[in-house]
Amino acid sequence: MADEIEEKRRYFRVNDTINLLHKVIDENALNSLSHVSNDVLSNCSLSTALDVLAQEARMLMPRLERRDPELFEYLKIMDTKINLIAQAVTSQNDQFSEHDTREVSLSATGLAFSNEIPIEKGQLLELRMLLTSCMAVIVAYGRVVQCKDISQDNPQRPFAICVEYINLKEDDRELLIRHVVKKQLQQLRDKNEQ
Repeated sequence: MADEIEEKRRYFRVNDTINLLHKVIDENALNSLSHVSNDVLSNCSLSTALDVLAQEARMLMPRLERRDPELFEYLKIMDTKINLIAQAVTSQNDQFSEHDTREVSLSATGLAFSNEIPIEKGQLLELRMLLTSCMAVIVAYGRVVQCKDISQDNPQRPFAICVEYINLKEDDRELLIRHVVKKQLQQLRDKNEQ
């Protein structure tokens, strides 16, 4: 029974837009465990973090505006105030930037993303994923299991890179599962409202 549940979790995935940084690493890093940084601002700028949250908020706006127009107007004013404060204190020391936003297929066992250059099958990667549902950065390690040419569909990023996680701690896997489930529910809600 436990194997069956694990197998279902393995294929539970969602298409999402996340901030993703990746770099090729060597075998020595293979012993490193995944970890989560709740200090989002040490991994990205304030403006990037606010942009990510604004994307999340935009998905909720139509429902909120219909349900409570006055509250919706008040929240828009608060959002503007926050953005003005952020502009006043923003620095240019980004690790994540808007260029790191990627369409990914995300699951608890791996992810797939498009890339400008190919990465050989078997290469090891360090992955930094900014997840909006929990405003945390998961640093995970993985092995490339497939690299295919998708240039006909995506000339800017012509390679699809499929990665399977290595040494992912169970707590981090649970965080990914919660994020995937939340995104799927949000996408279903949006689809039903259209």
